Amino acid sequence: MRPRPVCFARPLFARAYASPSSPHALLFLDHRKGVIDPGSLSALTAASQLGGQVTGLVVGANDHVSSVLEKAKSLKGLTSLLHSTSDIYAEPLPETISPLLEKILSGSEYTHVVSTPSSLAKSILPRVAAKLDVPAVSEITSLEHDSASNSTTFTRPIYAGNAIATVRLPSTVPVKFFTVRGTSFDAAPSEDGKDIPVQAVDPVEVSSPTQHVSTKIAKSDRPELSVASRVVSGGRPLKNAETFAAILYPLADALGAAVGASRAAVDAGYADNSLQVGQTGKAVAPELYIALGISGAIQHLAGMKDSKLIVADPDAPIFQVADIGLVGDLFEVVPQMVEKLKQ
Repeated sequence: MRPRPVCFARPLFARAYASPSSPHALLFLDHRKGVIDPGSLSALTAASQLGGQVTGLVVGANDHVSSVLEKAKSLKGLTSLLHSTSDIYAEPLPETISPLLEKILSGSEYTHVVSTPSSLAKSILPRVAAKLDVPAVSEITSLEHDSASNSTTFTRPIYAGNAIATVRLPSTVPVKFFTVRGTSFDAAPSEDGKDIPVQAVDPVEVSSPTQHVSTKIAKSDRPELSVASRVVSGGRPLKNAETFAAILYPLADALGAAVGASRAAVDAGYADNSLQVGQTGKAVAPELYIALGISGAIQHLAGMKDSKLIVADPDAPIFQVADIGLVGDLFEVVPQMVEKLKQ
């Protein structure tokens, strides 16, 4: 019996896209109650490096969208803005926003879809990419677009940051989805007097099986961990939540720093999980990172080794990536540091 020939066909979705002369990225501007996520500003910088147009997409309730649009108009790198306003987007859910993103991409000439790896975006982008039968690349640290071949090459950390993977999406991928690790790109600045076109998009009314119940946000007078220029982190040797607070908080306040924690400290109940630094927590790259009672598991290093100046215990494995050694008993040395800083 003769073998049956196998035919390969490009997805119908790809036919709706003509090969543009230059990239046109759609940037999902994540925000919370009208305040733009700092990671979205880094994602804008990455999108600008593609060398083409960048259109921002803002979704939410009316008052919040208006606030974001006013701020986004002046962002360097944005060439236009889209927005969709509806009560169904007041509390954003992947089930309600994904159909809107599909609608915007259908028949358009967008070549890339970009976002910060927020919890919302990490739910939306892979969902839409799967529906459109295209791949998605997560947490890229660099990119290079070849206009001649219409291909884009990314780098991203793998194996808890111990290796860097190079991923190339060729021209056969009509729309290239990716999220951006914020610590690898500078935040896009604002420009005075800038004016860009703004267009409204009708919301997509869907019946979602998921309902938003509540959102609890940890509040602190200290800087936001993911964007702080100084971070003081503690680990399990701090014994308990009371000792963790008594040792770390005065030092953080004296330095004007954010507080972080290792996974071991979070699992032990010393700190809230919003303070976790590492592969399964937040990635930070401050000017100063002080590690107290942290051994330096590869999962923790993945989230902080890009810090500019690292202070750690010389006897701990984390000292391999550190710049300065903190010698002595932390329960004695840290209070002395606080006193000196107050002076």
